[in-house]
Amino acid sequence: MNTMNLWHITGWEFGALALAALLVGFSKTAVSGANTVSLAIFAAVLPARASTGVLLPILIAGDVLAVLTYRRHAHWPTLWRLFPAVAAGVVFGTVFLVWADDGIVRTSIGAILLLMAGVTVWRRRTADAADEPDAVATRSGRIKARSYGILGGFTTMVANAGGPVMSLYLLSAGFRKLGFLGTSAFFFLIVNVSKVPFSAGLGLIDGDSLLLDAALVAFVVPGGLFGKWAVHRINQRLFERLVIAATVVGGLQLLLR
Repeated sequence: MNTMNLWHITGWEFGALALAALLVGFSKTAVSGANTVSLAIFAAVLPARASTGVLLPILIAGDVLAVLTYRRHAHWPTLWRLFPAVAAGVVFGTVFLVWADDGIVRTSIGAILLLMAGVTVWRRRTADAADEPDAVATRSGRIKARSYGILGGFTTMVANAGGPVMSLYLLSAGFRKLGFLGTSAFFFLIVNVSKVPFSAGLGLIDGDSLLLDAALVAFVVPGGLFGKWAVHRINQRLFERLVIAATVVGGLQLLLR
């Protein structure tokens, strides 16, 4: 069966999806949040709701690659504090998807991303020093972890757009580059795998979507390898600016689409 005919996509459109899959690999091993561009490409080529189901296995492939690359750098105390709030956000996002149309979803998430990018920039300019990762043990740290966790779970469920939210949280918590990538790698592998039953239950993942995934997943690997090479050549300040810039671009794309 011809996958392109099945989805009624042209060669150019398949090329755009392949580029988006390549960018997923790069974002998972270099600049987290950059895959919001992939989200926009998938939604432009495929029906918006269906695109989230096709993209999810691609993201999981990138997560596996990131975990294999940065598994030694994860900060597990942060992960354990985030997961309960994220689970609540995923459930809320699932309920939201039952009634919300594509326009409401895009506008809501775009506004959230831009607001949080602004808050992150303001916090980093006014802070005397970045918090250490173990600051999540404080009361304010726990509140922040829960807030970002719920938003991260919600946005990742409704549009696979949780990357920018968690990127902003990890930056605000003072994570350095490798700790940032290692922690986010395990976080998104666990969260994205947990989303599969919800997405399948909503009809977003089926045999047709998995067939297209099989044709696209090979493009994730070269993107991930390029990201692994590039991340060691990006200094911390530039890394943080790229993450915030990717978040702003993703938010604007969702609002203006």
